[in-house]
Amino acid sequence: MPLLEETTMLQERPPTIPVVIIGNGPSGICLSYLLSGYKPYLDRKTVHPNPILYRKLQEAKHIPITEQDLEYLSEGLEGRSRNPVAVLFDTLLHPNADFGFELPTVLQWRRDKTQHIPHVVLGRSTPGGAWHAMEGSMLTISLGIWMELPDPKGRSSFDFRDVTSDRATPEEISSYYCNYVKLKGLHNNFVDNTYVTSVQKLCRGHSEEGLEKEHSSPDSSGGSECVNGGALWEVRGYQQLQNHTHVPFSLFAENVVLATGASDSPVRLGAEGEDLPFVFHSISNLGQAVSRKKLDINSDPVLIVGAGLSAADAVLCACNNNVKVLHVFRKSTSDPDLIFKQLPKTLYPEYHKVYHMMCSQTHSAASSTAPNRPQATSIASSVCAKMCPKPQLPSAKLTENLSLFPDYTSFPEHCVVSFHPDMKCLIQGNNSLKAFKVSMVLVLIGTNPNLFFLKSQGQYLGLDPTKPVSCKQNPIDIDPYTFECTKEPGLFAMGPLVGDNFVRFLKGGALGIASCLLKRYKKKEQLISNDGNNII
Repeated sequence: MPLLEETTMLQERPPTIPVVIIGNGPSGICLSYLLSGYKPYLDRKTVHPNPILYRKLQEAKHIPITEQDLEYLSEGLEGRSRNPVAVLFDTLLHPNADFGFELPTVLQWRRDKTQHIPHVVLGRSTPGGAWHAMEGSMLTISLGIWMELPDPKGRSSFDFRDVTSDRATPEEISSYYCNYVKLKGLHNNFVDNTYVTSVQKLCRGHSEEGLEKEHSSPDSSGGSECVNGGALWEVRGYQQLQNHTHVPFSLFAENVVLATGASDSPVRLGAEGEDLPFVFHSISNLGQAVSRKKLDINSDPVLIVGAGLSAADAVLCACNNNVKVLHVFRKSTSDPDLIFKQLPKTLYPEYHKVYHMMCSQTHSAASSTAPNRPQATSIASSVCAKMCPKPQLPSAKLTENLSLFPDYTSFPEHCVVSFHPDMKCLIQGNNSLKAFKVSMVLVLIGTNPNLFFLKSQGQYLGLDPTKPVSCKQNPIDIDPYTFECTKEPGLFAMGPLVGDNFVRFLKGGALGIASCLLKRYKKKEQLISNDGNNII
């Protein structure tokens, strides 16, 4: 779908679209599916294992789920998402999944093209979003079946699973999402290689064509009100063409959906020297260094900062390529909040191998058994003089019974103080400083969304408007059943922006938003005379 150039619309208004979705990852794809006339019904041949929910579904078995009362259906359900509709949709697609069952869905899908709501999905790459940029050799944290989008007939388009693993690689996932858009006939709704630079609310004036800028509310919430009633969203940006030229565009939308995910802006340490050229914030930089033969067994170690799954992936990538690793993290290895403690060993053996090394191959343990191991230096004026040119890692004989990767050392309850141009890093532990020379640094302590295109960078939308939006600490404040922003009518958010970081649950956002919009436009249609101007 081509976008109109902004320069061609100086004398006329840009086209108005009912819905613009920003982000073409699984969130945006799933919502496009539901807005394209696909409707979920109760499959009468199935029985949901939850008797209370099944009784509710039976009460309106002839009505699609999108037209039912989602609050009523969600009542009493429990799951791993804070959003009740996400839990509802998950249990309809994967009944009793948390108990280890792989039961068939209780939904069947029918398409009613007359119920299509026109929409555009804007994405920076081909459909699949951030999955295209992830390390292709790693395995997903979620089971493959949980990565599926609605209506996987026969799963022929998602037949990646083999006898050795029920998980998939990012390359397989991204390919599946691209194919899903084509197979479901959604491709005309998607515009690739687009970058949104501004989203602004415009208020409709008394005249048909009159539009004016929003009037901010006097309160501190940051929300806005339109004094004349009704509003449109102006979405501006550019599309990057194959010849690297940028074509500006401008659209009007009645509703905007934020489905941008959370991988835009890596969280920074704030340490001195973090902007030096050997300090990176993405695991892809490690993969590139390995593939280009810039790292090998003779290189200085790679310093990896973080205790999450991204950091663990980086450890595995480095160790599998015989690259020495220094692993620094703030938490204790006994911290109950470590993600590894929440993962079954049988499904995630590689992550438990990393956790085992984090516990058993600590710097303090290695120092006590290796006489040539540099001891922690005290905090004194001579710290820099005590920087060792290269850490002496424990020999393979000392660690072969502990792990397959002897050239790994962990630093629990440590933090990075500074990075230096000579590629030396200063690490602080309990009452000590340690200094090492490294080949590169990977700071992998999380990511935050980048909502720069919104007023005040979208901060006013968070549960705490005084803090930046954060998927874990400060998600966007939404209505739990419609996913509409409580401080901005007509603006919706889904996926990691509202705390649903797993594909398994972000599909619930699509259900809530589609249900809300379908009901609104159906009501609007009933109010419009039969003059052919209906939207759907």
